[in-house]
Amino acid sequence: MTSRYRWMVGALLFFAGMLNYLDRAALSVVAPIIRKDLHINDAQMGLLFSSFFIGYCVFCFVGGWAADRYGPRKVFMLAAGFWSVFCGTTAFVGSYAALMIARVAFGVAEGPMGTTTNKAISNWFPRREAGRAVGITNAGQPLGAAIAAPIVGLVALQFGWRISFVVIAALGFVWMIFWWRGFRDHPSEHPRVSQGERDLIAADLPSRDTAISDAGADARQQGILHYLLSMPVLGVASAFFAFNYVLYFFLTWLPSYLTDFQHLDIKHMSVIGILPWLGATLGFVLGGVASDTLYKRTGNVLFARKTVIIVGLGVAGLCVLAVSRVTSLPGAVTLIAVASLFAFMTPQACWSLLQDVVPRERIGATGGFVHLLANLAGILAPSVTGFMIQYGAGYSSAFVLTSALAGFGVVVLLFAAREHTVARLRSAAI
Repeated sequence: MTSRYRWMVGALLFFAGMLNYLDRAALSVVAPIIRKDLHINDAQMGLLFSSFFIGYCVFCFVGGWAADRYGPRKVFMLAAGFWSVFCGTTAFVGSYAALMIARVAFGVAEGPMGTTTNKAISNWFPRREAGRAVGITNAGQPLGAAIAAPIVGLVALQFGWRISFVVIAALGFVWMIFWWRGFRDHPSEHPRVSQGERDLIAADLPSRDTAISDAGADARQQGILHYLLSMPVLGVASAFFAFNYVLYFFLTWLPSYLTDFQHLDIKHMSVIGILPWLGATLGFVLGGVASDTLYKRTGNVLFARKTVIIVGLGVAGLCVLAVSRVTSLPGAVTLIAVASLFAFMTPQACWSLLQDVVPRERIGATGGFVHLLANLAGILAPSVTGFMIQYGAGYSSAFVLTSALAGFGVVVLLFAAREHTVARLRSAAI
């Protein structure tokens, strides 16, 4: 009988993503309180949001390389331990400079998360389930951002903003216990995985590799730069960058937009702020299902993944542009929720497309490089938005810029990841 323990692994990754984004979104939720407590202006707050990504971007690549070399089990364990420590440390800072240092260190610790998750999925799921696996496991991320608003906001109002960081740090240490006991780097190493499930997973892995190279050894003969600088990989990175700009614009400045522009108090913002992230959670799942369904019906994996990315970014960009022209709270929140739903259809398709472009032996390092480039948006979106607000351009201009970058991602992917460029990359690896 074939077991389905791989979905237990998916559940562990789901909760990791939820905790990761709960930790990450906490500062944004209490930003209106911290600005007053530590006397921080909008421009400084934007730089503070961006500081997280200084270490994060570098360790996206380092974490991917480490996952290839040492396996996702150890890498994720260490990363979760350190990010929980630095999240808890935030509760004890007393100045802007100290908070900046804590955020940089926190970003370093969270850097390996995305690429290590993708590496674990690549090891544990057959190709035909890759889109759903990425979509369902990563759906925990926007759900974490959704529950951050009520949990962090209401705890901060009741007990103070510092206590909220201690609470979510403790949750990270609890997750680490389940991860170490329940996960192994490969299905063959886990005693609870049946032979039938091992065979099911293994049967689909050679087709993924042979679609790109004749054998794993041949793929390893190609230097890593051959993949990192290829047009298809850079095209995926551009689309991912565009998605991340939308994500981090919402993740860092949406609570402040609701309080400053829409004039909500912290209590009501904490409730209404859930809605866009619930839409994003649904988008993660729908994107994975749509991508796999298109692949099954057409047999064309490139068409399936690209279609989901282009539709997702395109609709999200149009909705974000419309927000810049809307002043009412119901209209703005509805458009942001729809934008989140469609935007979050794209990242799992990006990860899945990457798995079909590069060999499994290179997925960690290549995924880390793509994640590094994509998360440069995390440096730009918060700080650029902060300066725009501080110096008079306002939220409307920030929404227009975000929409334009979503369109940029669509155009680059269309021309960079075409059939002949992907075929060239595959044939070169043989």
